[in-house]
Amino acid sequence: MFNYEGIEIAWLGHDGFRIKKDTVIYIDPYQLSGSPPKADLVLITHDHFDHLSEADVKKVISPESVVVAPPPCQGQLKELSVKEVRSIQGGQKTQVGGVEVEAIPAHNVNKFRTPGNPFHPKGTGVGYIVSIEGKRVYHAGDTDQIPEMAAAKGVDVALLPVSGTYVMTAQEAVEAAKVIQPKVAIPMHFGAIVGSRADAEAFQQGAPCLVEILERES
Repeated sequence: MFNYEGIEIAWLGHDGFRIKKDTVIYIDPYQLSGSPPKADLVLITHDHFDHLSEADVKKVISPESVVVAPPPCQGQLKELSVKEVRSIQGGQKTQVGGVEVEAIPAHNVNKFRTPGNPFHPKGTGVGYIVSIEGKRVYHAGDTDQIPEMAAAKGVDVALLPVSGTYVMTAQEAVEAAKVIQPKVAIPMHFGAIVGSRADAEAFQQGAPCLVEILERES
């Protein structure tokens, strides 16, 4: 776990995180074990199974939880027993209690299944800037380095994918960090589907900011 000025950031493996300061926030929970703390807020970046895992979402929600996700996810989430399921698209903001959530576009520009067929097409997924008591945490989602990331410039903490294949490579994440200029960066999207700690370490070596490589928590 990494503590940034009272904000606890726990990496749950792959792209999954739990962020806590009074409010408990999950982003893309996947392959959770045990009985994790219940969520006030769940953020889903896109509809792939390793990001919108219904089984894992159900482990963390309660009747008082709010779930926020882009439009392609809504069909899978509409039957959840939660307080509210909200739809959000890149460029939009929403408020949940004392937490402001801003959606930033996330998509591929050079990672393709076949030519012209990206793994993450434009307009289908998002990343999030989560603002808590004046501190901002950016979760990039599954994305390449894209111009829209400039909206996250100056965030306190940036959670960036580093494994390549479906998302930025470690070197591409370094270039993204140069644009975003976070105080701290935390690598993600390794150790589950693709990528390894070596990708996280390569990012750490090249990044222009402090990099914390977290150990996976349950």
